[in-house]
Amino acid sequence: MPNYSIGDIQGCFIALNKLLTKIQFNPANDTLWFTGDLVNRGPQSLEVLRFIKSLGKQAIVVLGNHDLHLLAVSKKYAPYKKQDTLAEILMAPDCLELCDWLRQQPLLYHDVQLGYTMVHAGLAPQWDLTKALRCANEVQTILRSDRYPEFLAHMYGDEPHCWQDELTGWPRLRLITNYFTRMRFCKLDGTLDLDKKGSAGNPPADFLPWFKIPNRAHKDLKIIFGHWAALNGKTDEPNIFALDTGCAWGNCLTAMRLEDGKRFTVACAEKKSM
Repeated sequence: MPNYSIGDIQGCFIALNKLLTKIQFNPANDTLWFTGDLVNRGPQSLEVLRFIKSLGKQAIVVLGNHDLHLLAVSKKYAPYKKQDTLAEILMAPDCLELCDWLRQQPLLYHDVQLGYTMVHAGLAPQWDLTKALRCANEVQTILRSDRYPEFLAHMYGDEPHCWQDELTGWPRLRLITNYFTRMRFCKLDGTLDLDKKGSAGNPPADFLPWFKIPNRAHKDLKIIFGHWAALNGKTDEPNIFALDTGCAWGNCLTAMRLEDGKRFTVACAEKKSM
């Protein structure tokens, strides 16, 4: 009963099916972990959502920034952007059902037996696993409640930039969300730069890739993440596993078998101009 973690799909359903054929996925026994960003940019986001939802307990999903964007657009708390490819979902008869399923998904998943932690983008350097789980739960609780439209209305923004335990209210929830779903570079104290999107080897001054922060509180964790396509699946860190390999941008879709770390890739089915 193998477990496979799959990087950001972003609506590339054809590539996902090719990858599942390659790994000989058996839905009766195998489990798929998804690093978030199931939707947007690629051409078949509706098919991706419907398929992963249909897997039930055989699918483990963490939310990415594009997944949250879909929720916000569906409730009209964010504009539909020119580059979005979400219209098919928004017009689907099961749109509400799919979005309700999506908002039940966590920001962090930790498997004690396999020893992996999965997030979409990263973890604040001050957070150990216990702290990260508590912070994730704060956002998950409101997303799963009747107050979730209120959260979506306050979700967007780059401030505050740095974690402090004393933060409260929407600024606290917004920063937690940004760490889990948007971070790439940060300072030693956890200050975020949410604009820079290049390679890990070209950080802004005084910033580092989040997984290169020395003495980060979660250094003992084996972390799976997506979000950062420019890494092309490489971090040069033994316990940090980047799986977003830019399928929606014309590269490939990647899966990693958790039992032995073996990777499987398929080329994208359709290139998209950046």
